[in-house]
Amino acid sequence: MRATHLALAVMAAGLAGLVGGPAAAQTVKITPLGSHDGEFCRLDRAMVFEDPDGTRILYDAGRTVAGPDDPRLGKIDAVLLSHVHGDHLGDRHIPAANAGECGSPDFSVADAPVSNSVNIVVAKQAKFIVGAEMASFFANKVKNAGGEPKQVELARYGASRTVGGVTVATVPAVHSNGLNPAFVDNKEHAEMLKEEGLTAYLGPPSGYVLTFSNGLVAYLSGDTGITAEQDLVVRQYYGAKLAVMNIGDVFTTGPLEAAHVINEMVKPASVIPSHANEVATNGGKVVAGSRTDTFLKAVKLPAHLPLSGRTMEFDAKGKCVGGC
Repeated sequence: MRATHLALAVMAAGLAGLVGGPAAAQTVKITPLGSHDGEFCRLDRAMVFEDPDGTRILYDAGRTVAGPDDPRLGKIDAVLLSHVHGDHLGDRHIPAANAGECGSPDFSVADAPVSNSVNIVVAKQAKFIVGAEMASFFANKVKNAGGEPKQVELARYGASRTVGGVTVATVPAVHSNGLNPAFVDNKEHAEMLKEEGLTAYLGPPSGYVLTFSNGLVAYLSGDTGITAEQDLVVRQYYGAKLAVMNIGDVFTTGPLEAAHVINEMVKPASVIPSHANEVATNGGKVVAGSRTDTFLKAVKLPAHLPLSGRTMEFDAKGKCVGGC
């Protein structure tokens, strides 16, 4: 049934291309929103995915999106959050692109207890798609920030949501999902957690699989270690042709573990490294000996650097056809 669904989606996309003519581009556009233009910097996480129908989805806003007024954002239809750690949810953010240094961005704008992600969701009147036990928590956050609780949509494993022409499904990620007490509105509860060295746990973290209207299936790993679902679910069931894979080590897969996931488990047509936790490029070129350099040399398929502000375009088969 899944294969039939994807085949019909590809056929529909092809017919739309015939009707629309050559001007109707059937590519998915991906634009990283890092801290510094043209670079892949230490805490870069955020990416915008644009479907051929114009639907725009922001993935893990973190700290490098300069709030809801960041001119790089444009229209946002949905925000995805893999887990609630501050570098993904956004406990603070840059005042503007290129603030500070690539290895030490200027994250001087505070967002807790609301979060950068919630502020963007409310300002853009976007859907907020989350997994695990996060939905009720963020429904309150969004309401208190002036939005509507119904903007928050839950998608646990095996379920999916639709945003325009994009189907959004969650898949397991092997990581943690503890909420820093700084995001807890009740000051007494927040202080209690802080004093005990505890976090508020919101269930397991998530990765995502996005199926676009042109037929492209993309796997967004979130923060994860190696897990069997990368083969059983992401490859065998969804058939992902593009992967965005964390490579940062210590907290997630390192570059060699990540390369194993890509080469032997997911087996996409292309991969974009993410979450490197380092100054990965200088002048847009890979820093020799970096984790990113190690990953690029270890993968056996095309890998494309997520240089901030540079838009890449991918066809239905996961091949980069522009901007790479």
